[in-house]
Amino acid sequence: MSTSHKTYLGNPHLCGGLKRPFYAVLFAVLSTCVVGIRTVLAEEQGQAQGAAALTVAVVKPSVQDWPEIVPASGWLKPWHEAVIESETSGLRITEVLADVGSIVKKGDPLVRLNQETVLADLRKEEAAVATKEADLAKAKADADRARQIGGSGALSDQKKVEYLTTEQTAKADLESEQAALESQRIKLEQTTITAVDDGIITSRSASLGAVVSTGTELFRLIRQQRIEWQAEVSAQYLPQVEQGQNAEIKGQDGQTFQGTVRLVAPTVSSDTGRSVVYVELPKEPRPRVGLYVSGNINIGTKRALTVPETTLVFRDGINYVFAIDQAHRVHRIRVDVRRRRESRVEITAGLIGDEKLVRSGGAFLSEGALVNVEGAAE
Repeated sequence: MSTSHKTYLGNPHLCGGLKRPFYAVLFAVLSTCVVGIRTVLAEEQGQAQGAAALTVAVVKPSVQDWPEIVPASGWLKPWHEAVIESETSGLRITEVLADVGSIVKKGDPLVRLNQETVLADLRKEEAAVATKEADLAKAKADADRARQIGGSGALSDQKKVEYLTTEQTAKADLESEQAALESQRIKLEQTTITAVDDGIITSRSASLGAVVSTGTELFRLIRQQRIEWQAEVSAQYLPQVEQGQNAEIKGQDGQTFQGTVRLVAPTVSSDTGRSVVYVELPKEPRPRVGLYVSGNINIGTKRALTVPETTLVFRDGINYVFAIDQAHRVHRIRVDVRRRRESRVEITAGLIGDEKLVRSGGAFLSEGALVNVEGAAE
């Protein structure tokens, strides 16, 4: 062994001077390795556990009794519409006493016609009746004498038959004139045209000074102010629709009207596959006739599994909800929805009823995402 090597190994000062920096470097290297290993492990653990994507509230499905409704749409029309026409001819209108929107009672005067000609004819018929009454009185007296002396031979059989025949003819003539007089009285009554029923006037054709003829339309009247909804319903719902069921109609101004099924048509249209259901509406508030409106007919109640609308996520034309498992991870479930009421929807397929669902914010979640749950399930 050379002298230099001996000197190095045998000199404790030289050896100690070399050990201190060596161990310092070794410690630094080991520390770096440990930190690196811990970082890798932390990253792997973080990847395994994942970071919470969202803090959510939880809700459970609820079973409720919901009205079972049938959708329908149709026209608002009068229950019955009365057409008021002139029953006489050749007379001039002297007064018009009603207008569109007038509420009238049965027998209320609406139009008056000129009565002068009718009154003159009436007086003429009264005189003719008086004449025929006198003729009958004379013929009756002659016939009574003929009956009294008929067996004495003072009056021939021919003359007796003549007196009795004259009496019968006078009676017939009087009855004919009395009928003519009654006809003139009716004609006089017809010069005042009245409402045929209680109701509201919807149209007016009568004009002051116009000469009317028989059958001239003067007014149209909604009888008893009753308006109905002639709702068209799909044939599949007809077995469930019955008289007396409630209905709700939504007007074009947002106002709603309550009604009652009055009649279900016995036939179904071969063109549309729909039938008409007649729904009677209240007088007040009065909807406007002629509107085409939509609504629903309440055919009873049915138990429904419901969730808040906010739980639904609509993607690619399909409804989903997100359920939360024990590890606070979410799973997307496809559901079928049917009825909607207030802020809830009915689920007809996809849920059992004991799931814990994300109440809102599902649009920001994906399958398997980790969430923080806030509070207890509602």
